[in-house]
Amino acid sequence: MQISPPYGYKDIVPFDRTKKVKLPHAGELPGFAGSTNAIPVSYVEFSVACHDYPLVFASSDNGKSFSPVAVIGLANGENLFVKNGKWDPQVYLPAYVRRYPFCMSRVTMDGKEQDQRLICVEEAFLAEDGEMLFDAAGAPLDAWKPIEQLLREYEADIERSREMCGILADYALLEQFTLQAQVSGGAALNLSGMYRVDEKKLEFLNAAQHKNLIKKGIMGRIYAHLISLENFARLMNRKGQTPPAA
Repeated sequence: MQISPPYGYKDIVPFDRTKKVKLPHAGELPGFAGSTNAIPVSYVEFSVACHDYPLVFASSDNGKSFSPVAVIGLANGENLFVKNGKWDPQVYLPAYVRRYPFCMSRVTMDGKEQDQRLICVEEAFLAEDGEMLFDAAGAPLDAWKPIEQLLREYEADIERSREMCGILADYALLEQFTLQAQVSGGAALNLSGMYRVDEKKLEFLNAAQHKNLIKKGIMGRIYAHLISLENFARLMNRKGQTPPAA
């Protein structure tokens, strides 16, 4: 059995309800949060995340498949929303960060990906001085219930995200684009590898395609995405306010 950890996770293991888990303190961030310039977002998150971040589509297989992400930095390894180890409390914190150290992972057996998913946890968070999340009879304690709800809702939302991205790709609506600008001090900025919806192509869709986008709620996400691109200007303002590295 092979379990592949999501981006930013290290060594994950299936969650054993008899084990104690050292839960992060309020506001504590996973290590990867401060050293990445993009964080995955899901279908439901578009409506709130679009107010704070540019929402774009990324591809790790040269445009064969896509996933939505929030751009949080303008250089590799840069998160402009983290300061002194804390995420800016004035902006939305993506569920991908909030679910840590837990996740739900697909299992591969004999080279074949299985349909079922396992609730997993970072192995480093299993500790004797941690907290029990289930009682001796195996019933969930109060601390576990919101964690499980977040995990299951987020996983279901990821499936809606995959469906949305598959439809956008099938309708040939996504185009690659590059952000080129100058930040304070005259430094050149070149951020590439991103995809956006080409709004002009929407008018060439047939009636059935338009209806499908509206029925599945994707049309609303498209315009949330397009409006969110204005947040690149806010990112550049944040970049200008960030002290240069020593």
